[in-house]
Amino acid sequence: MRFSNIGLSFLALIIATASTPITFSLFASPGELRVLAQTSADRKAEADRLLQQGIEQYQTSQFEAALQSWQQALIIYRQIKDRKGEGQSLGNLGLAYDALGDYTKAIDYQQQLLAIAREIKDRKGEGTALGNLGIAYYALGNYTKAIDYQQQSLAIAREIKDRKGEGNALGNLGLAYYALGNYTKAIDYQQQLLAIAREIKDRLGEGAALGNLGLAYYALGNYTKAIDYQQQSLAIAREIKDRKGEGAALGNLGNAYYALGNYTKAIDYQQQLLAIAREIKDRKGEGQSLGNLGNAYDALGDYTKAIDYHSSRLAIAREIKDRKGEGAALGNLGLAYYALGDYTKAIDYHSSRLAIAREIKDRLGEGNALGNLGIAYYALGDYTKAIDYHSSRLAIAREIKDRLGEGKALGNLGVAYYALGDYTKAIDYQQQTLAIAREIKNRLGEWESLNNLGLAYQKSGKLPEAEKILLAGIEVLKSIRGDLGNNDAYKISIFEEQARTYRILQRVLIAQNKINDALLISEQGRSRALVDLLNLRLSAKNALANVEPTLSLLQQIAKQQNATLVEYSIIYDEFKIQGKQEGKESELYIWVIKPTGEVTFRKVDLKPLWQKENTTLAQLVTNSRESIGVRGRGIFESSYKPNPSLAKQRFQRLHQLLINPIADLLPKNPDERVTFIPQSSLFLVPFAALQDEQGKYLIEKHTILTAPAIQVLDLTRKQRQKVSGNQALVVGNPIMPSVSPKVGEAPQQLTPLPGAEKEAKEIAQLLNTKAITGKEATKAAFMQRLPQARFIHLATHGLLDDFKGLGVPGAVALAPDGKDNGLLTANEILDLKINAELVVLSACDTGQGKVTGDGVIGLSRALISAGAPSVIVTLWSIPDSPSALLMGEFYRQLQKNPDKAWALRQAMLVTMKQHPNPSAWAAFTLIGEAK
Repeated sequence: MRFSNIGLSFLALIIATASTPITFSLFASPGELRVLAQTSADRKAEADRLLQQGIEQYQTSQFEAALQSWQQALIIYRQIKDRKGEGQSLGNLGLAYDALGDYTKAIDYQQQLLAIAREIKDRKGEGTALGNLGIAYYALGNYTKAIDYQQQSLAIAREIKDRKGEGNALGNLGLAYYALGNYTKAIDYQQQLLAIAREIKDRLGEGAALGNLGLAYYALGNYTKAIDYQQQSLAIAREIKDRKGEGAALGNLGNAYYALGNYTKAIDYQQQLLAIAREIKDRKGEGQSLGNLGNAYDALGDYTKAIDYHSSRLAIAREIKDRKGEGAALGNLGLAYYALGDYTKAIDYHSSRLAIAREIKDRLGEGNALGNLGIAYYALGDYTKAIDYHSSRLAIAREIKDRLGEGKALGNLGVAYYALGDYTKAIDYQQQTLAIAREIKNRLGEWESLNNLGLAYQKSGKLPEAEKILLAGIEVLKSIRGDLGNNDAYKISIFEEQARTYRILQRVLIAQNKINDALLISEQGRSRALVDLLNLRLSAKNALANVEPTLSLLQQIAKQQNATLVEYSIIYDEFKIQGKQEGKESELYIWVIKPTGEVTFRKVDLKPLWQKENTTLAQLVTNSRESIGVRGRGIFESSYKPNPSLAKQRFQRLHQLLINPIADLLPKNPDERVTFIPQSSLFLVPFAALQDEQGKYLIEKHTILTAPAIQVLDLTRKQRQKVSGNQALVVGNPIMPSVSPKVGEAPQQLTPLPGAEKEAKEIAQLLNTKAITGKEATKAAFMQRLPQARFIHLATHGLLDDFKGLGVPGAVALAPDGKDNGLLTANEILDLKINAELVVLSACDTGQGKVTGDGVIGLSRALISAGAPSVIVTLWSIPDSPSALLMGEFYRQLQKNPDKAWALRQAMLVTMKQHPNPSAWAAFTLIGEAK
């Protein structure tokens, strides 16, 4: 049951709104200081001075000092009967209490300003008071009231032709609809503000509108658009020297990169915000940037650092008496301890946050704290308490008309009843959640509730209903992805969680014996972003040809490839382990498509693995690699000692699970090809090294390839027809670049690879060219020869996606030349045009990367996307000498027979005789086309 995101997604809201440039309307009430001729001129001048002093103190987060200045100003204005000055002081006092989190007092002062403005017929002041009342109710989470006040403020601004006030009201209406989860309306209002700001040349308002549009697209998950708007906002802030706006844009850019999983960039932007906040003495902004840094380190799994940053934010909030900020810091500390599995501490922090929210009457904060307490008790298995807390959150959300919060509370109640096995109640709550999501046009929320609803129907045995609901969920996903145009990075990030819906639907279809429908859903649920990208690049019109797979297409691909296609899909059961909600592998679905088009389905029960053997399929894959000495994933990782007897046992167990159920369907002729379509942890399986009961390796019996999806094979075949290169490009052992093992650590130079140089020179000779090595092997040299290359061979270090110092999913090490650092990243490869028929990455771990719902995001995917129809990559850090032997043999065999899969098999068989341990020969895997 999809749970944590529904419950914890308010964390993203905290992150997103932490730096919201809402301040463009908060400062509406001070107005211009006019010295009027009065008998008490000196008293008025003193009051004006105090008013201005308060504004300056407010801008540097000295809220209590500002409060005192404005209280003194108020006394004087009342003594000299200056009603306008009195109103301004009251409005500003309201802003100070707002900043201190005392919204009841803030509302009281703004009401007093409103009364005076109406009495003296100051329509502008009246509009300002109404707008500030809207802001106070917004902070309380009462968005309906906030919208009402902003609408009144908007009406006055339009009546008196106050275009700036009109813009402010529109912007604040946008923020209120944003908070409600109605992002379409939010965008509409921010676009109206933007138009006005540009018309009246209000650069500050224009920057704010752009920043707020960025936040709305962030909430929609369209991080690329969010980044674009924040960059525009940043440019304006720098142009007009608005340091606070600059900081806000930097912080929001950091949040967008955080959402994309690029934590290095996220940290960099938050550090820039932190520097500005400290420079302009914006203590509140400083606290927010520290909190966002805490969130980034939390995502990196560095909880100690995360807790440190959240604690620093807490200290600042307490120092400047920012009670709301104090509550947010406590809440984020609770989330960090939740991530650590320390639910008791998480409960302590959320309870402290709850106490503050109740004290300052922050109903929204109270609701969030209650929701997070519900999640923590759910993790502890105390579903009754979880239900109590979610019910309390629901009551608050309904009271303050927080529709987004209401939907989340209902969804989490549904999840709790699902865990209790009360599927009727679970269905009822998820249906209510779905209705709200549709009403506020929150499409991601709509998909989440459809997913949960489908799961509840499935568990209650209502399979046709489950199928219908899950198909509706998939249609929502398609429409969301369709709106993204050609943005690959976002499609990958959004598909990460969404792959789950496709897996649940497969289960529902198999239970109804709809074998072929389930295969199509399995195909739709993998590598969608890659398929879209390849379709786009192969399309002559440069328009996205979003082709969904059909059974006849998959059968046609098997025939064209002249290969037996084997597609795996891991199906999960969800239940509790040690207080944590986790998914355990329940079944393995396997479809086999023969070149004749015949489709056969088999399934494997995975439950005995964890019930009897105390392991999982994912752990078995990891342990198998470890037993041949190759578990370590990075170049700074230590390797493991091989254990041949354990290795044999584990690879035989994998063979039993992955191959035995379909052995009768595989070709008897070892030269006939078998293409495996893995999923999740199976991407790390060295299929060539799997052993049968007699100890025979799979490569001895079959010619093996892999692909991320069957549909990708259709596209790589089309790419093969476009190959135009006619030369060989061979690179080996460049002068190595330096790389940081982890964020914040000093860079270390990568170790040289003399064996790779020997390998490159031998292969260059076979391919009738000269290898580029040492200091010559730069990125520039590689790029220069790339367009003419038919064969590309890179014998160097490969880096992984979790190489946090890079912030990219993989890179190839080339020689630095002063103009660049020597790292050819997967992001850069993605933008290349490769005309070669084969790219070989004879480097460490190049077949690995970030395993996502869209497949492995790393070097292999980038190369295929850039046009390579066939890619050979490695599944671990390969030993220098056997690699040279295997690669040399591969090219010799390729000269005899253009079938790359056949040549790779022959090379493995030759290498195996001299180096029997699979670590020496089984790492290499061919992705894509054989010929």
